[in-house]
Amino acid sequence: MKKTSTRLADGRELIYYDLRDDTVRTAADRRPLDRTVTTSEIRRDVLLGDSVAIASHRQGRTYHPPADECPLCPTRGERLSEIPDSSYDVVVFENRFPSLAGDSGRCEVVCFTSDHDASFADLTGEQARLVLDAWTDRTSELSHLPSVEQVFCFENRGEEIGVTLGHPHGQIYAYPFTTPRTALMLRSIAAHKEATGGENLFDAVLRRETADRRVVLEGEHWVAFVPYAAHWPYEVHLYPRRRVPDLLALDEAARTEFPQVYLELLRRFDRIFATGDGDSAGGQGAADEPRTPYIAAWHQAPFGALEEFDGVTRDDFALHLELFTIRRTSGKLKFLAGSESGMNVFINDVPPERAAERLREVASS
Repeated sequence: MKKTSTRLADGRELIYYDLRDDTVRTAADRRPLDRTVTTSEIRRDVLLGDSVAIASHRQGRTYHPPADECPLCPTRGERLSEIPDSSYDVVVFENRFPSLAGDSGRCEVVCFTSDHDASFADLTGEQARLVLDAWTDRTSELSHLPSVEQVFCFENRGEEIGVTLGHPHGQIYAYPFTTPRTALMLRSIAAHKEATGGENLFDAVLRRETADRRVVLEGEHWVAFVPYAAHWPYEVHLYPRRRVPDLLALDEAARTEFPQVYLELLRRFDRIFATGDGDSAGGQGAADEPRTPYIAAWHQAPFGALEEFDGVTRDDFALHLELFTIRRTSGKLKFLAGSESGMNVFINDVPPERAAERLREVASS
């Protein structure tokens, strides 16, 4: 992997990650951009104990542009974009409309490929490995910023999720605090550690899940399963078998196997509705069913202090990826209504065992 850092016309950082070591990146951003000005602010909710990012400048962000005006495609001739060069492998750059900025953290965009019509599932193993290496490098770099406590790499795919740019891409949020969801996990780790005389909760969960019938696929170094208490109709958790706190700690064997396992998992997600989910009243899903909308989220240990979590260390946390879709059957979405949005109590219409069965059935060819 070759890494080349440069600056866009408004001062934002852009980084090329290339498969070839002899690739030269000298193209300049020719757009007449003013320096980026953001109004991001973090406000604390004293009742719930969580934080909200107020970012009014995001109202003006690019919204569903036509394909020939996509800002994530390479620059071609006089068609200028966020990426100055005419081609790329993987690119990361500071978001032009960030939710977090300055002392409130940082937001970055990760472009997985220059092919506008592709998806992560269409990448080769070599390309997927390059994305993993980019995620790892950005986690390392962002963790050293003084305002950053936690790094979150994720992908939103599909208009149903709220994606406004169709180009295959993800994002990285560098938070100035430990996120509420991670804090819940850390408290559960602490409680389990005390109750069991030191047993790691993630180890116990992985042991239980891999012994049950909700395992979707397995490799030598990774395992994917539908969790016992899945919140979403189709939700899969992907764990390295060796517990590590973050992407930085993955060994070479796990990195090498990751593309094979993850690409297979994404392709199965695309097939569960294209081949009919078996639970809809109308029977089989249409063969031309749109690609499955999903969120893929890496959970990593915070880099900040963990004193409030009763003896828990970063090494007690387990890196894992959570992949889920808001589609519950062909043509129907899972909406977060009263119980979910009002009380954070999820109601899942698809039994986790059935979801795992379907995902095993649709092994990609």
